[in-house]
Order: sequence, then structure tokens, then C-alpha cells
Amino acid sequence: MQIESAPAEPSNVPSSNAENPVDGPRQIGIFLFDGVEELDAVGPWEVLAYWTLHHPEDGWRVFCLSDRGADVIGAKDLLLGAHHSVASAPALDVLVYPGGVGTRRLLRDPGHLAWVRGQRAGVPLLTSVCTGSLVYAAAGILNHRAATTHWASLNLLSEIDPTIEVDVDARFVDDGDLITSAGVSAGIDMALHLVARLAGIERAQEVRRGLQYDPRPPV
Repeated sequence: MQIESAPAEPSNVPSSNAENPVDGPRQIGIFLFDGVEELDAVGPWEVLAYWTLHHPEDGWRVFCLSDRGADVIGAKDLLLGAHHSVASAPALDVLVYPGGVGTRRLLRDPGHLAWVRGQRAGVPLLTSVCTGSLVYAAAGILNHRAATTHWASLNLLSEIDPTIEVDVDARFVDDGDLITSAGVSAGIDMALHLVARLAGIERAQEVRRGLQYDPRPPV
């Protein structure tokens, strides 16, 4: 994986705290739900938690939240715990929305879609992994935007919102205040890119080395 520099972005999108100091850490929340694909959530968690724990000077914190703050059961029966409910969570600077079979229920839940639209209104940077982008599409926040998803759901993404510019080849698509990634393991690439955006390419490279994430293609 090649860590890429960030494209030009809207002024409200969070960037390095060294350039934009704020009071207290900035907050990254990973949303959990029943039926979440485990690696969609845990892959970005591994990257972001390694970064924030080893480099607190960058001024970021990552946590998990679920609808009511309860544990969730992943798509392959792994029990995952949340630190906060959506009501008790601190204000987010970045939301990470994973995919999984549980998204099929959520993209048809009007109350949940209203919550997602509320995040769009209040959170500077929204990201998704795999079929998490389907929920974003159902909420209407990918309208006329570039995005991607798991290869098996690319057609469904277009069906939900035909205005989306679907990238069928990308591991992740950075569209400024929205970043979507392809299936499952692509969330790790997206998370490293997110570190590069928020703390610089050198920091992302340090995190990649710390995780022993091999950028070379398989033999």
C-alpha cells in the first residue's frame, strides 16, 4: 500500500493539531452495530489506536460507540464492546462507519438514517468501510459524490443513489469531507490514509512500520 498525500479539502475538515491547536484531544468514533463485519471495525481500530496511543502529542483519541452503548455481535459472532452510546459520546471530529450484513437493516431504518444525516451536519469528516457506504447513500449524503464499497455491492450502491460516481477499482476514495473504502481489509488502507491526512505522511509511515503492515504485493 502506498500512503497518499491528502487532496485539497474543505476548510472545516480537521487536519493536524500542530497546525490547528484546540482544547483537548480531537475525537474519532467508530460506530458499532449488530452484524458489523469485524475487520471493518477492528482493522481501522488497530491503526488508529496504535497511532493515538503511541503519539498522544498529535492530539487525537479514538473510541467505539454503539446505538445504546451496549456490546454488539459481529457478523461472525465476535462480541465487540462500545465505550459510549451515541447519546453519551463526545462530539466527533471523524466518524468511521464500518460495513457488514447489519447494514442491510440500518439502511432501511428511518431513525438511524436521520442520525447519520445529523452526523453529516455536525461531524467534519465522515469515513466508511465496505458496505458502510450503502448506509451513507441511503441517508442521501453521497449524492453527486465519488465513493466506493465492497466489490459485490458496487451495483447496489449505484441502485440506492444513481448520482454517485462509483469507483470500481479504488481501495479507498477521498472526496474531501467524505472518505469511503472498499471491502474489509481496505479499511486498514483507508485508516492509514486518514492518519496521513490528520498527522502527516511520515506519521502514517511510522504507524505502518509499527504494525508491520507489509506494503508489498503478495508473491
